[in-house]
Amino acid sequence: MDEKKKGTPNYLKGLVFWILIFLSFALLIAYFSEKRTPVAEVSYSKFLEQVDKGNIKEVVITEKEITGSFKTPLSIKEKNFNKFKLPLPLPKPDLLDLLTSKGIEVHTKVKNPFWEILVGYAPWFLIFIVFWFLFFRQIQGGSSKAFSFGKVKAKILTEDKPKVTFDDVAGCDEAKEELKEVIEFLKSPQKFQRLGARIPKGVLLLGPPGTGKTLLAKAVAGEAKVPFLSISGSDFVELFVGVGAARVRDLFDQAKKMAPAIVFIDEIDAVGRLRGAGLGGGHDEREQTLNQLLVEMDGFDTKDGVIIMAATNRPDILDPALLRPGRFDRQIVIDRPDVRGREDILRIHTRKIPLAENIDLKKLARGTPGFAGADLANMVNEAALLAARKGKNLVEMEDFEEAKDKILMGLARKSLALSSEEKKLIAYHEAGHALVSKFVPNADPIHKVTIIPRGRALGVTQQLPEDDRHIYSKEYLESQLSVLLGGRAAEKIALNTETTGAASDLERATEIARKMVCEWGMSEKVGAVTFGKVEEEIFLGRELGMKRYYSEKTAELIDQEIKNIVENAEDTAEEIVKEKREILEKIVEKLLEKEILDSDEIDEIIKQSSGE
Repeated sequence: MDEKKKGTPNYLKGLVFWILIFLSFALLIAYFSEKRTPVAEVSYSKFLEQVDKGNIKEVVITEKEITGSFKTPLSIKEKNFNKFKLPLPLPKPDLLDLLTSKGIEVHTKVKNPFWEILVGYAPWFLIFIVFWFLFFRQIQGGSSKAFSFGKVKAKILTEDKPKVTFDDVAGCDEAKEELKEVIEFLKSPQKFQRLGARIPKGVLLLGPPGTGKTLLAKAVAGEAKVPFLSISGSDFVELFVGVGAARVRDLFDQAKKMAPAIVFIDEIDAVGRLRGAGLGGGHDEREQTLNQLLVEMDGFDTKDGVIIMAATNRPDILDPALLRPGRFDRQIVIDRPDVRGREDILRIHTRKIPLAENIDLKKLARGTPGFAGADLANMVNEAALLAARKGKNLVEMEDFEEAKDKILMGLARKSLALSSEEKKLIAYHEAGHALVSKFVPNADPIHKVTIIPRGRALGVTQQLPEDDRHIYSKEYLESQLSVLLGGRAAEKIALNTETTGAASDLERATEIARKMVCEWGMSEKVGAVTFGKVEEEIFLGRELGMKRYYSEKTAELIDQEIKNIVENAEDTAEEIVKEKREILEKIVEKLLEKEILDSDEIDEIIKQSSGE
């Protein structure tokens, strides 16, 4: 950054401000110290009368007046005065001789006219100083701000501060390639301008929470080596009306002064929601802020070297005017990473952690489908905390596995006291899930089965897909329904009872079946038609319910089809449990003994029971 652009350092401005404030208060004190003691303005004859009476203690003669004090306070109009003054010149030239003959102390004093003027005008001077700093300084540039409420609270990262680069970001290679063009423009804009190309004014990063949108924006600033102004969307909105719009203006003014620069607005949906849905109508504070943001994005040229970046996980509620070309021209989707991306992210987060030789990052990446970058960072941190708690010098694979189970299934509640009967019920329930998942086609493989209470569950059967799934077939969904109902089937057949342990399984199974019928067209009787429309309040940004656009007869058919799908899945689970009852009993026996079984141990039980 050029020295010219830096201007006066902030600490010098603050020092000058406090010096002026100190001088103003000093003048005020001097002014009021002279005014607070009552002084009697006496006539010359009255003064001579008091001299003759011997009531004058001392006299001070200056160029313009005589002042002094009485020995005994003088009463004038029912007020007592200890001091007096009278103007010069005096008609009696031998006054000095008279005063000395009476034994009165006589002093002479030359007053400073400049100091008198300052003391006299001290209150007005102080009022001017306060008025200048609290009003004039706020309206410079025509931005109509007052009392610093309009100043934006943006975090500014410059070249001299630790920066993030693309080496610190993984799992979003396509997004990085898209953003390299922005970096190249900030480094050498002439390359594009000579061909008449226009760089996008704004880049909107879309994706689920924790996928690294903010980190990626910081990496762009670090790679381009330009100032990075970061602010949250909620920081614009304040108690006072109009402050949000003022802060938007101030943000863009700062960015233009620091250009080339990157402005990053995190969670832009806080101010960028669709207009017309607010509680305050057209005068809603959020809408005023959004309007000002739209105007500012139209008002600056990309030749200024300012790029606007924003992030949100709710692009569906943003105002269309914000997304049109000329504002946020480019929208980059940052989704959850795949297996290779997860492995790269784990490698980044474990760079500063001492790892044991048995650590297999590829296996950990395969075992964490659906994890975002923040989830993986949390898992690595939890593993390091667990290893430190056990007094280890290296983080081992078992620490990572325990950390992963803690995130996926919740904290193990080993202190929860369960009776032997309850443990048996839980063992049969979890063994039913495991058994069905092994023998039903298209199901995800079992990773771990435990009857140790974790989180809210008394037992957990964990499945992990071999590959990341993006599309689900009807056969796969039917297999998942059978696995969900495998615990209930084991209870009914092996124990001849039904328990509340299957409540969450039934809820999930019913939800999947409803979507199969109403959204995915997987019912032959209902057909390839979708039913129901989500009613969403844009201002609140949340789904409030499903509106029906079908008759009661169709609703009855939908309900019947959902019931049929769930019942068919339960029948499949019961058939597997009946056929493989011997294997079920052995899994239960092993679970009650060890409390935790992994996939290899379950495979060994099945192999032994089959006589292979």
